[in-house]
Amino acid sequence: MNKKIVYRITFQANTQIYELYAHSVSESEMFGFIEVDELVFGTSSQVLIDPNDEKLKTEFAGVKRTYIPLHNVLRIDTLEKEGIAKIHASSSDNNNVRILPTGILRRDLLPKDS
Repeated sequence: MNKKIVYRITFQANTQIYELYAHSVSESEMFGFIEVDELVFGTSSQVLIDPNDEKLKTEFAGVKRTYIPLHNVLRIDTLEKEGIAKIHASSSDNNNVRILPTGILRRDLLPKDS
């Protein structure tokens, strides 16, 4: 039996950190983005409802494919089985200082070796 690969994509959006699960992750044709396709949400039981999971299902309802800026991606893992999608508060929520996203590193701006 051929198992389908599951990817866990962790990225930051605004002041929150998202963990999504998908069957397909690739470089996008749009420069500076990754393409996340076939989103997977855990099967929740009828007894317990996870508010984070429900919020993500609502936010990504009807989304076939999403594009995430490369500088927002924190980590991509390959797994055998999907987990529960989550939203975490960023650890810097109580801090007034924000790190601005950096652009692509250009070689012509690097210091030259002597």
